[in-house]
Amino acid sequence: MRALLLAAGLGTRLRPLTLTVPKCLVEIHGRPLLDYWLEHIFSAGIERALINTHWLPDAVRSHVQASHFAGRIDLVYEADLLGTAGTVGANAAWLGDDPFLLVHADNLTDFDVRGFIRRHQQRPSHCAITMLAFRTDVPKTCGILGLDCENVVTSFHEKVENPPGNLANAAVYLCEPEVVRLIRSLRRPVVDFSTEVIPAFMGRILAVETNGYHRDIGSPEALALAEREFVPMPGFA
Repeated sequence: MRALLLAAGLGTRLRPLTLTVPKCLVEIHGRPLLDYWLEHIFSAGIERALINTHWLPDAVRSHVQASHFAGRIDLVYEADLLGTAGTVGANAAWLGDDPFLLVHADNLTDFDVRGFIRRHQQRPSHCAITMLAFRTDVPKTCGILGLDCENVVTSFHEKVENPPGNLANAAVYLCEPEVVRLIRSLRRPVVDFSTEVIPAFMGRILAVETNGYHRDIGSPEALALAEREFVPMPGFA
């Protein structure tokens, strides 16, 4: 299985730190966020990863080239950001015709990748996406989920002021090839996964809640919390 790591964001809320450091290379416990992701997915059996870049791409390229995973990583530069789903559509040939892992690599997480893949393989037959979910302490900043008795997503409340719960989209997905076909059918370069793809597959997305750590480190406050809370698993050090 292949993985697409979305890592091209500007990290504006983390400025001035991200004026000189790409968000994916911001450090937690002295280690770049991207390294946690690479260790995590490759140790779980992911064969190859594609990382998109935009802001400070040379820094990301140099870091990847120095990684012991370099031979299993491809990079793609976006002169203009394509959105969280536009990158998927633009790299359809690289993804091929198999299920793939799609992650927002600006989150710090230690979810069970192998278990997540198993749940996708065992998903209800009508589901085309399996979504990682987590319990958030700030629901209004997340996409909050409503589920049916099979844990299939029936409602999605993206960053609303009074969300009906705290079970949130973790922005980690296992997608079937039809997701790529839907994105490409829109015939636009810029496509957003949360506002355009998720609604199109409503009722066909299995939610799998993680009992591990998960946090968007996109603000100074969240980064400080991650430094205090996160305990790297064996293999993350």
